[in-house]
Amino acid sequence: MSAPRTPRRRLIPSLAGLAALVALLAGCGANNYHAGARAHPRIAVANSDNNGVYVNAGTVSYQLEVSRELNQYSTEDSQYLTGLPTGASVLAPNQLWYGVFIWAKNQTKAAQRTTPNFVIQDTEGNRYFPVAIRRTMNPYVWTSETLQPGEIEPLPDTTASFGPTQGGLLLFKLNTSVYDNRPLTLDILGPSRQLWGTISLDL
Repeated sequence: MSAPRTPRRRLIPSLAGLAALVALLAGCGANNYHAGARAHPRIAVANSDNNGVYVNAGTVSYQLEVSRELNQYSTEDSQYLTGLPTGASVLAPNQLWYGVFIWAKNQTKAAQRTTPNFVIQDTEGNRYFPVAIRRTMNPYVWTSETLQPGEIEPLPDTTASFGPTQGGLLLFKLNTSVYDNRPLTLDILGPSRQLWGTISLDL
């Protein structure tokens, strides 16, 4: 069973460096799982070094590519804001656009479906759900897909896979108060909204 993609790192040439790396992995876990996951062994928790880490949530491995505030006036970010429902494109003075770009892989030996259910929470317990986007108008948006063994999402040779983030877009409207209520977490939920995994987000 192959591991999901992880960012390439330089090899440590010295024995001392290698020993330090071994000690670090022993303390943190090779999959970058947070120690808090031990209390809930069926819930995977990724630490705050979020870009490139992954969690095995349900039957699929999910990896965070990028999470950041979006600028609707920039050339790149404006592409992510197409296909919004009527009236949803306007931000209130106390709101901001926030994009989470997710990659996934089916590492099992049977077909598995990726989840459509995600929610962001801040430290005050405020919950934010993804904005519905018409996929026919926005090729970057994340949608639930059935992946065959070894398949990934975004699917190869798609706009999202070739895009700057190489991930499927989850678009959120957040209150600007989240800057005072950090860190944010992305909860990966199952079909019955049960918690499958959590990833810490940048902001």
